[in-house]
Amino acid sequence: MSIRTVASEPTAPRRRGRPPRGEARLDEARRRLLREGVAMLTERGFSAVGLEEFLGTAGVPKGSFYHYFGSKAEFGLALVDAYAAYFANKLDRWFLDESLSPLARLRAFVDDARAGMARFDYRRGCLVGNLGQEISALPDPFRDRLASVFADWEARTARCLEAARSAGEIDPHADCASLATFFWIGWEGAVLRAKLERNPEPLEQFAKGFFALIEHRL
Repeated sequence: MSIRTVASEPTAPRRRGRPPRGEARLDEARRRLLREGVAMLTERGFSAVGLEEFLGTAGVPKGSFYHYFGSKAEFGLALVDAYAAYFANKLDRWFLDESLSPLARLRAFVDDARAGMARFDYRRGCLVGNLGQEISALPDPFRDRLASVFADWEARTARCLEAARSAGEIDPHADCASLATFFWIGWEGAVLRAKLERNPEPLEQFAKGFFALIEHRL
């Protein structure tokens, strides 16, 4: 076939508008899997939930699952990414709220997170923290993915603390990166304890101690 002939042949028209109904159903199935999967893993460990349970809860057939995910492990990593995106938006909603002082933004996040746990009777915790507790039973890619999520949360928190330092709310020589790391190590432990005891006291005790530390009131 000559170059002239190839150039003169019409190309297939680009599809516009809504996707075919089959594709739309698959997209909705994927959203349900991620939504229900995230909810399940804030309560339970990944290793303890079988693929059939994920599918049954989401009401998704196995064929739809394998259209998007090659394995349960691949699905698990997608759940980490979905939760990370959701939580990053939550942090930004509070940490970038310029109607509040920087420390008030951090306090508002703590209050919101505590209210979120109370709404589910302290049965749901942190998906990333839950997976971190079973890391020895998970495939290797989970370790780096979870560590990167914590690093992102710490970076966002450090920027909020830097704003507090600039505003004179905390020590002008405070190491905000170290404080952010300390916050997330302690907060994740408090979330675990609150889930264990089914009450908010661990969250309140940690928050009280952390803010006293950075405001020099210990």
